[in-house]
Amino acid sequence: MSVRPLLVLSLLAAPLCGVACSEQLLNPMADHRQPRERAYRPSDFYADGLAMRAPPAGTVPRERRTMNPTLTTGIASYTGQVAPNGERVARYASKIPVPVTRDLLRLGRKRYDITCGTCHGPLGDGNSIVGKQMSLRPPPSLHLYANRAPGYIFEVATHGFGLMASYAAELSVEERWAVVAYVRALQVSQNVPVGSLTPDVRRQLEQEHP
Repeated sequence: MSVRPLLVLSLLAAPLCGVACSEQLLNPMADHRQPRERAYRPSDFYADGLAMRAPPAGTVPRERRTMNPTLTTGIASYTGQVAPNGERVARYASKIPVPVTRDLLRLGRKRYDITCGTCHGPLGDGNSIVGKQMSLRPPPSLHLYANRAPGYIFEVATHGFGLMASYAAELSVEERWAVVAYVRALQVSQNVPVGSLTPDVRRQLEQEHP
């Protein structure tokens, strides 16, 4: 009785396949064993010896907004002066360069609560559980910056400030302006005399906070 060659090969290959498949299932990091380059490390593969590659000249990321520097930087112009650190002194946008609508404020509140409120507090006053654990430099109250231009707040969210990191990777341009709009709303809401509110709003506040 003859044995089919394909059947023999399948029987011999089955155990090997089983080992490879079981390793793949039991060890999800198995794929990471393949050769790869790591960031900021030298590389023998490229002629310049660098593992990290620069984008092709003249290209921009698909998500980048162009032809409107005020929208993407928060800076309207420069004064012509130079700061002690060598940077040009900017004139920040005095108005939010996108329509401030209820939808924008809803988006701003959502992104603020997720990204900013953890440290700066739900009311923007710096009162948060995370902020209280920061002994080196607690996050400041955003109400102290009520007189700063919206473009300044946008730039801080984009590039960071002091111990605060940049959030440009977490928030798109539109989301950053939405957060700026919501921060402005927080600043106004915490500094409006109750007597200046309409009767309907006062009744609503009394019902929510008896």
